[in-house]
Amino acid sequence: VLSALRLQLTLSASLFRDLTLFFPYFWSDLVFISRLLRYGIRLEVYKKRSKVVTVLDRFVQQAARIPDKPFIIYEGISYTYEDVEERSNRVAHVFQQRGAARRGDTVALLMSNEPDFICVWFGLCKLGCSVAFLNTNIRSRSLLHCFGCCGARTLVVGAGELGGGGRVDGEKQTQPPITVRVTMCGSRDPIPAEQRAVTSLKTPTLYIFTSGTTGLPKAAIITHLQSVKAAGGFWAYGGCSSDVIYISLPLYHSAASLIGIGGTIEIGATCVLKKKFSASQFWGDCRKFNVTIFQYIGELCRYLCNQPKAENEKKHKVRMGVGNGLRPEVWKEFHRRFGDVRLCEIYGSTEGNLCFMNHLGKMGAVGRSNFFYKLLFKYDLVRYDKENDEPVRNKKGFCEHVSKGETGLLLSKINEQSPFFGYAGSKQLTDKKLLRDVFVKGDVYFNTGDLMVEDTDGFISFKDRIGDTFRWKGENVGTTEVAEALELVDFIQEANVYGVEIPGNEGRAGMTAIIIKPDRRFDGKKLFQHVLDHLPSYARPLFVRIQETMEVTGTLKQLKFRLVESGFNPSMITEAVYFLDYTGKCYVPLTNSMYNSIVSGQQKL
Repeated sequence: VLSALRLQLTLSASLFRDLTLFFPYFWSDLVFISRLLRYGIRLEVYKKRSKVVTVLDRFVQQAARIPDKPFIIYEGISYTYEDVEERSNRVAHVFQQRGAARRGDTVALLMSNEPDFICVWFGLCKLGCSVAFLNTNIRSRSLLHCFGCCGARTLVVGAGELGGGGRVDGEKQTQPPITVRVTMCGSRDPIPAEQRAVTSLKTPTLYIFTSGTTGLPKAAIITHLQSVKAAGGFWAYGGCSSDVIYISLPLYHSAASLIGIGGTIEIGATCVLKKKFSASQFWGDCRKFNVTIFQYIGELCRYLCNQPKAENEKKHKVRMGVGNGLRPEVWKEFHRRFGDVRLCEIYGSTEGNLCFMNHLGKMGAVGRSNFFYKLLFKYDLVRYDKENDEPVRNKKGFCEHVSKGETGLLLSKINEQSPFFGYAGSKQLTDKKLLRDVFVKGDVYFNTGDLMVEDTDGFISFKDRIGDTFRWKGENVGTTEVAEALELVDFIQEANVYGVEIPGNEGRAGMTAIIIKPDRRFDGKKLFQHVLDHLPSYARPLFVRIQETMEVTGTLKQLKFRLVESGFNPSMITEAVYFLDYTGKCYVPLTNSMYNSIVSGQQKL
């Protein structure tokens, strides 16, 4: 028996050594995937039950379990779980008493970051309503479109946004929205749980807007299943109830609301909510409130690295950052400046059916794949023709896989385990994100629109966005929406919008090639005022290129590839190029000295 035991121990040690030697990430992957499986099993149990547990249910549970624990700290004021529970009940009672919202209704929410964003959100959900988060930067036609496409009849406007009503002046409305001024005179008694109960995790609960690649923003349908999955992000990375989470990203985006607030609730932690990110206040806040986890986008970390150096910048309790879009050079500088903070990348779109998590912290990777992951999620990288802006198809009409280390378009298979819920409104919007007959007849994949690389070790890195969307200042910009806004200007005949890279900046800056109408001339002041009135700051083109003809494909689709490649260097472009000058309130000719100032970082963008 002893001999057999010794042999078994020897074999086990040998197996452990061999696995570690030939598969260095095996044990780390196994531990991480086991955490995901534990969470996934819980979701499967929910699916089988007649009464599922949503993120709101989890909040109500936490409010009963830890009522006096701070849930939100905002501008130095602490709001406990019980405070938010009672205030959300008051909101629900006010809407119920006035008949402004009933079970099954959709209510639009236009609010900046503040505790009442969460209280109104939860209060409406307690009535069985769906809530549409409106981007506070949108205006005019986009604002009315977002309100209408999700079927909302009631609009809740935050105190800080009340002055923005003029943004819809001059626009026709088929049915004016019902606007309710919420006072906190309602009862704080709980709303019966039956009012919010759902029988399926696939029931819609939110609408979060993404850039409209085919025009105006699209309302991504967010189900309870997606919300519950996102809420597990902090927990999967090792977050716990003693953590203090710093959230300065806008709550109308899925990162802050679903991962940030939902994740805080899931682990029973505390979040420090900022109205707006401030690089100069960031580390002071972290020290003041003993922050241990912060949410980021790549641009946020770059801003922090660009701050003047301080003696105490490594004196903090921050141990982890969770976010996306962090470039390797910023990642390295962040560690050098601020210490050994674990930076955890999460890849996934608001409406997408696929998520990658870089649990090993490999610098520059957005996610990690392995044998275990591929058993659960079906994704593929396929060859993509940038010039013709479409996946490469072989003689049989099917897509082709790329090799390890080769850039390809990321596709995610749609099935029961990874459903795609699409967008509210026209079915065409949903269909445009689908790729059919990819490898066999009848298969359907979600087109992420992202070009990625998977190396031989299974680490996945982001390379570029394709088509009609680019990212700037932490926001997605829909090129078609911008082009449609520009073509309202009386001297512009056609506009082709795209993004160009600027050294030292995350994402791509907006640029447009335009054709001037016959017998008209370019008016920099008029164009400046137009983009100021009709487009949010991040979507305003920084550069304008005047062209005589617009290059198109055989199917008359505008070509962007060569325009993107040529950039905005006036010495390399024979046509006139203009720059958005906020000081002069005009688009001004881009000179070589101005170009050098921009690429050197001296010119503020």
